[in-house]
Amino acid sequence: MRAVVQRVRRAAVEVEGRPVAAIGRGLLALVGAARGDGPAQAAWMAEKLAHLRMFEGPAGRLDRSVLDIGGEILVVSQFTLLGDTRKGRRPDFTAAASAEAARPLVDAVVDKLRRLGVQTLTGIFQAHMVVSLENDGPVTLILESPAPPPA
Repeated sequence: MRAVVQRVRRAAVEVEGRPVAAIGRGLLALVGAARGDGPAQAAWMAEKLAHLRMFEGPAGRLDRSVLDIGGEILVVSQFTLLGDTRKGRRPDFTAAASAEAARPLVDAVVDKLRRLGVQTLTGIFQAHMVVSLENDGPVTLILESPAPPPA
């Protein structure tokens, strides 16, 4: 799995002009599943998102997690994160999991985040979404779960 994670003051998702989800201080996580990913990668991603220290503590260092600050996470499924742009002009999405395989993995990330105690909201899987955010910092990281073992 791959995620682009941004520390935000606020973030929101709209579908067809209507609000779907909105958070205050926390993380916006754009999450994509790769072919071959499974429950282990989803669990790894949720643990990383919940515990990654992206917020400043009293000394001004990034030593607080979203759990530490009582923040929220907005998870938005985004298969385009798996696009390969090394050749040609059109991204190649063959590394991305199919929608049927990706949906339960993204749902597993969200479910695990909630079980860890993180207030978690989502966009709508496979919908055309308008995502707005106020990036705080900016602080943006790319996360990539360990690859699944070969079959």
